[in-house]
Amino acid sequence: MVEVTDTPTAILSHAAAALRECPFDDISYRALGDAVGVSERTVYRHFPTRSHLLEGVAGWVESTVFPLPPFVTIPEFREASRARFAAFDASPAFAFVCARAAAISPTGEPEPTHFTRALVAMLEANYPSTNARDLRRVAASLRYFASAQFWARMRTGFEMSAPAMADVFERTVSQVLEELVGPTDVHIDRTRGRVS
Repeated sequence: MVEVTDTPTAILSHAAAALRECPFDDISYRALGDAVGVSERTVYRHFPTRSHLLEGVAGWVESTVFPLPPFVTIPEFREASRARFAAFDASPAFAFVCARAAAISPTGEPEPTHFTRALVAMLEANYPSTNARDLRRVAASLRYFASAQFWARMRTGFEMSAPAMADVFERTVSQVLEELVGPTDVHIDRTRGRVS
């Protein structure tokens, strides 16, 4: 295990390790404190509620176990997402924790994540004439379809494997991106103010 220098990271690391042995709901603040060498109160100071802890563990797992490979182009994003679905299949307990955390109300700041910023930058490069609101909307859709939450829904609701999910992902991404291009035969009749 990598040497951890700060207490919150140590707590998250130990919580993630505990997930290999028990479900998230069975992880106690006292056991985390003992594992890290701090008091239970210190764990509560860093993660005041179970939602805070769940969100923190999910973020730690996302960045250490399921990092999305770098992408700049849409084909690279698609390939990175396919690899991520395979990683979710390889570590389902971690993937389900990430999916569960995504389903709760956020407890942190609503600042866009690195993933969201990367998606918006990719879309800006490929669709430069699209307005910022639509870019954010499409980035949010793409983020969901590449997420553990989508993986968990497909896995439990439809019993899909990673390759089957990747096929659904491909079709969905194509459909979402088609909306950015829009119809090419739209013509505005300026004298009558109508779209034909």
